[in-house]
Amino acid sequence: MPTFQYEAINASGKPQKGTIDAASQNEAMQRLKMQGYFPSSVREQKVKKSSASKEGGKGGAKAKKKKKGGGAITIGGVSGKQLTTFTRQLSTLQDAGLPLLRSLQILESQLKPCKLKNVLEGVCEDVEGGMSLSEAMAKHPKAFNRLYTKMVNAGEIGGVLDIILQRLADFMEKAQRLKMKIIGALIYPVTVILIALAIVTAIMYFIIPKFSEIFLDFGIELPGLTLGLINTSRWIAGTYSPDQPFPGAIYIMVAPVIIFIVLKLLRKTGPGRATIDWIFIRVPVFGSLMKKSTVARFTRTLGTLISAGVPILEAVIITRDTCGNWVYERALGKVHDSIREGETFAGPLRETKVCDGIVVNMIDVGEETGDMDSMLMKIADNYDEEVDVAVSSLVKLLEPMMVVILGGVIGTIVVAMFLPMIKMIESLQS
Repeated sequence: MPTFQYEAINASGKPQKGTIDAASQNEAMQRLKMQGYFPSSVREQKVKKSSASKEGGKGGAKAKKKKKGGGAITIGGVSGKQLTTFTRQLSTLQDAGLPLLRSLQILESQLKPCKLKNVLEGVCEDVEGGMSLSEAMAKHPKAFNRLYTKMVNAGEIGGVLDIILQRLADFMEKAQRLKMKIIGALIYPVTVILIALAIVTAIMYFIIPKFSEIFLDFGIELPGLTLGLINTSRWIAGTYSPDQPFPGAIYIMVAPVIIFIVLKLLRKTGPGRATIDWIFIRVPVFGSLMKKSTVARFTRTLGTLISAGVPILEAVIITRDTCGNWVYERALGKVHDSIREGETFAGPLRETKVCDGIVVNMIDVGEETGDMDSMLMKIADNYDEEVDVAVSSLVKLLEPMMVVILGGVIGTIVVAMFLPMIKMIESLQS
């Protein structure tokens, strides 16, 4: 009796892998369902040949491959743009009718030494050894995440790998475009703030102490604003107190790095990540942008998985794990539990109150009409456009805000320096 490898979701919603003996694939699926599993992948286990002739015949080729590029040392990971290009090219080659192994070898050979090239060499060897493409890719989670491998698996089962790869490439391109829009909108204000901070720090470090010496030589009484500015300058220069261990300028330069590291470390913990994500989506202006981008991401991910034929329960789990925000992960977890108990998708999502009413209503209509995947994609497209508008509005809002803030800082410095100079001129005239 043949043995089948399976991947399934158990009654508690956790993924399970294993083998089962059955006369056919349908019988294997029926046995899994009787055991309380929801199978997502069932395939006959292939027996690998281990004869000495095979080892001798293929060993030389594999050794040559590894010698050629497998042992190359690379730095960094696989970029989203590089992975998207590979996915689209593989889809094109599969659509042209080339064998899968030949397609992978062509794409691997045209790459320069990099992380993806090393990964593809391993994938080619595993596929040549009888492993499926999704299984081979699953061995490299840093290059091919769970969403990627599950969609490839669905394409293999349905015999439409080229179409699934095309959809996956479209999904990745849109996700990358959305990410770059947000990053591009933040580059300008962050750059201006950092440059302005450096200039103000330099003024406080080099110029203000010169004025301070002049004022002390004249012996005039300094206004409170000027005294505060001079004390701040001394703190930045490290001369405010003999007990001061480091100049304040060092603290100013190191503070952003420390804040970044602390946030990263906090996000490694469950409570810290939950708190940070909860705060971020409630920050004025930025919170709205983050909500829209997260909704666009999770609806596009879920719609792409459902259209690829991934079972709804597993699709929700994958979407939950890849949406990138704890608040939405918790909401999708409740949706998963609801669907597992036989309820609808829209009901628990409405109760969590993390999505606008239009999103919930469109999902509800998609469930009623049986057109859930296309409805989710429409939501994602709509929110992509809203993110574009929000990003443009954010840039327009930040520009005058930065002008006002920087003008206020520079104006305060100028006024604080001119007030004692007016007293000096008055004393000279008298």
